[in-house]
Amino acid sequence: MHLHAGDGARLRAGFAELRADLGLPEGFSPEVLDEAGRAVPRLTGGDATGIPFFTVDPPDSMDLDQAMHLERRGDGYRVHYAIADVASWVVPGGAVDAETMKRVETLYLPDGRVPLHPPALSEDAASLLPGQDRPAVLWTLDLDAGGDLTGTDVRRATVRSRRRLDYAEAQRLIDAESADEPLALLREIGRLRERVERERGGVSLPIPEQEIVRRGDTWELEFRAPVPAEGWNAQISLLTGMAAADLMANAGIGILRTLPSAPVGALEQLRRVARALDVDWPDGATYGDVIHGIDPARPNNAAFLQEATGLLRGAGYTAFDAGVPEPAVHAAVADEYAHVTAPLRRLVDRFAAEVCVSVAAGDDVPEWVAARLPVLPKTMETGDRKAHEVEREAVDLVEAAVLAPYVGEEFDAVVVDLNDKGDAGTVQLRAPAVRAKFSGAGLKLGSAVRVRLTEADPAKRRVRFAPA
Repeated sequence: MHLHAGDGARLRAGFAELRADLGLPEGFSPEVLDEAGRAVPRLTGGDATGIPFFTVDPPDSMDLDQAMHLERRGDGYRVHYAIADVASWVVPGGAVDAETMKRVETLYLPDGRVPLHPPALSEDAASLLPGQDRPAVLWTLDLDAGGDLTGTDVRRATVRSRRRLDYAEAQRLIDAESADEPLALLREIGRLRERVERERGGVSLPIPEQEIVRRGDTWELEFRAPVPAEGWNAQISLLTGMAAADLMANAGIGILRTLPSAPVGALEQLRRVARALDVDWPDGATYGDVIHGIDPARPNNAAFLQEATGLLRGAGYTAFDAGVPEPAVHAAVADEYAHVTAPLRRLVDRFAAEVCVSVAAGDDVPEWVAARLPVLPKTMETGDRKAHEVEREAVDLVEAAVLAPYVGEEFDAVVVDLNDKGDAGTVQLRAPAVRAKFSGAGLKLGSAVRVRLTEADPAKRRVRFAPA
């Protein structure tokens, strides 16, 4: 089920209204564009262009933050992870710098993104595009045979990516055993790091993503399950984020991504949900053990995973310059963790990376970084809230537009959330890929049900169901 070509104009108008309602910026000022167009790298490092880096990203991405090269080193491994050196392009106190402090992060909508940086930087000069020499923050991370981190180095360098892959292509090459060693090692190292994550008590929720896919002048709603290569790639980013957190924590200055541990009561509530949904939670098994062993394709497990997201709320940032405050751990990572791997799309990464480069070199953290650290947590909180609002409103709009002709009809669904009274919650339709509110008694959490569409209003960006 999808919107036909004739609905495209109405949907584009809806996106324009959404942008206006949320106060999203339209383009960049001439001053910002001029500064970005004239920018040259201010900071330089050594020559690492001899390392044959490759990138793995979504197929249409031009803002390539990361490039990697993986190799064996004795009984272990060496990970070279190059991150776009945005600080070398953005002048502190300049027009681009001021604009990024307002935007905070790149926002994604079906009709186009609202970028953090002007495309002249984010999709060209600063992006790690193949065949181009680019300034980078180069992480060298050594792992032992079990995948544990044994050595960290970070410094500026000029790098050159040799190859650009998307996730599906990388997965095909790895599965066919036709990948060269640096790419093939992504699976080997990724699996080792996943095992280390489980042993550490970390967890990643395998919830299929609800996506709006544009095909010509039509938009479709799909649930997309990530391929394994995305998880392995994420493990390299997590590894780097934990290494960065260690550097900053040891130096007593920096900014961490934090998430408080779930209250004991919340964990016990989730255990009760597991029993109600017939999800196996053996005695002595941790929350992470249960999540890592779950099949998200089963309806009862899908409902359980949706409930489990409640334990991951409250993420934020903690800045410090006189030792690490307590607590400073990210509960889902189960370790100290920092955002340093997506500076083209997220503001905080530029500052955190600069702290790490300075600390590793034994230099003082630049004043322009130290002065901003206290305000970054609140700035990032505002940006994260806006990004979540944009994503939810965009999905709500497309859901309402897709379903508008079908008010009164019935659909197969799964109850993935239920309030304490049992008379309202959230259902996930089997098709199309819609997750929406319902009201009315008689439904059970995790049950497969028939629901009736009672409202689908694109103008209000609202969809509602009731038990059939």
